[in-house]
Amino acid sequence: MTNQAHGAEPELPGKPTSASRTTLSHIMTGSDTNLLGTVHGGVIMKLVDDAAGAVAGRHSEGPAVTASMDEMAFLEPVRVGDLVHVKAQVNWTGRSSMEIGVRVLAERWNESTPATQVGSAYLVFAAVDADGKPRPVPPVIPETERDKRRYQEAEIRRTHRLARRRAIKELRARRVAPRVDDDTEDAGRG
Repeated sequence: MTNQAHGAEPELPGKPTSASRTTLSHIMTGSDTNLLGTVHGGVIMKLVDDAAGAVAGRHSEGPAVTASMDEMAFLEPVRVGDLVHVKAQVNWTGRSSMEIGVRVLAERWNESTPATQVGSAYLVFAAVDADGKPRPVPPVIPETERDKRRYQEAEIRRTHRLARRRAIKELRARRVAPRVDDDTEDAGRG
């Protein structure tokens, strides 16, 4: 018997990593700066989310929403006049979720020096249908040794995410019912 006979969804054909890989490039301007005169981290995070969302939508062939962002690392400041390249690809897929790996590079817009890595992040996207319910995604097929390494690393991150979520739920379940003023007391304790 096939999986369909048991009510399970048929497995979608796999897609290679390269099928949805993308690069988003943007020149940073004065409107992107923070109080220190460098590009605001939130501007970079939006570019990261935009590029990852494009990759997730391409891979899943439809709408996908950001479920979480892990390990957003800012390695170097980005300046006005930098040409920022946000490179994203699918690292791992589950039934309806995908981990998207993102590297952020910057180079001066008017110089021919090599780009420098200024950030990285891992995002988890969930593919959704028209009603916002999870829908299946094609398995990703790693093509290179680097893709295979990223896939294995993504599985480790997923295991840690799930273990952390479970541990927090267990801790909260054991906690005595909170008093009305608990939030205020907790805020003052740091």
